[in-house]
Amino acid sequence: MKAITTDQLLSGVGTEVGVSPWRTVTQTMIDQFADATDDHQFIHCDPERAAAETPFGGTIAHGFLTLSLLSAMTYETIPRIEGGDMGINHGFESVKFVTPVKTGSRIRTRFVLADVKIRPSGWIQITHDVTIEIENSVKPALTARWLTLTFVDPERNAAAV
Repeated sequence: MKAITTDQLLSGVGTEVGVSPWRTVTQTMIDQFADATDDHQFIHCDPERAAAETPFGGTIAHGFLTLSLLSAMTYETIPRIEGGDMGINHGFESVKFVTPVKTGSRIRTRFVLADVKIRPSGWIQITHDVTIEIENSVKPALTARWLTLTFVDPERNAAAV
């Protein structure tokens, strides 16, 4: 994917900057996430019991699994910033889990660039409004306002500050 300049980044504020490819959430992914987080609640890990005892008809992904997939979907969708070889999570201003993601569902993320703050230190704070959609669902899996930081040598940003 082509890199963009900080000027191009700034000019994109307020626009949809990308939609990720569809990604299938499998039971294997859910089980591995359960193992990593020690969250083996039956609604995630026991397909028979989840089918019998929940309104979901089977298992569902952990909300935090769905949220964690943002990183991978970002790399698939959002161009990197020229000179910005490192990006880190800075947090969320908001996260709302709207609809459970059923096992076998396909999801994708819409990214709207909400804000960009270029700091003299070289750090660029980027805010995206993200919506993780579920294929064939009217309601999204989640909505969030996500803050990330990318470091670019301050000399490269001198014109944009």
